[in-house]
Amino acid sequence: MKTNEFLSLLKENPNKSLLFEYKEGQFVGANYHITEIKNITIDSVDCGAGVDFWKETIIQLWESPDEHEKEEYMSAYKALGILNKVDNIKPMEREVEVKFEYSNANFHTAQLFVADFTIDENNLAMKLSIEKTDCKARETCGVPVALEANEASSCAPGGGCC
Repeated sequence: MKTNEFLSLLKENPNKSLLFEYKEGQFVGANYHITEIKNITIDSVDCGAGVDFWKETIIQLWESPDEHEKEEYMSAYKALGILNKVDNIKPMEREVEVKFEYSNANFHTAQLFVADFTIDENNLAMKLSIEKTDCKARETCGVPVALEANEASSCAPGGGCC
């Protein structure tokens, strides 16, 4: 999902509670805060010497331990207000992917992409997902597309793996 698509969803659903499902059936607590918005530029070289460049928006979510008992989620309107305030200080890239950075005691810190969303009478729920790492230089490195996990763990220097 692009940043502008996320902002449009918030604008179109101001009275809905904004929820984030970070794992099937597991939601970021109602005590979450938007603690940072990052304009990220990735300028990389992969293991096959391929050069790549792209930008992302990363929105960090944090659960406040002082509000652990909170039951009412942030509204889309309030979230949009926070993002607009940030945008006035440091403009967000609109045509780039938006990701959400999150962790809790039972879930590792990750940058999650938006896999889907649902809208019902009361909620706008963003369904987040983990993007697995991959070799971008499969052809150069000679890595088969259907590399199995047990094959990946048996890679050795000079064996064609990245």
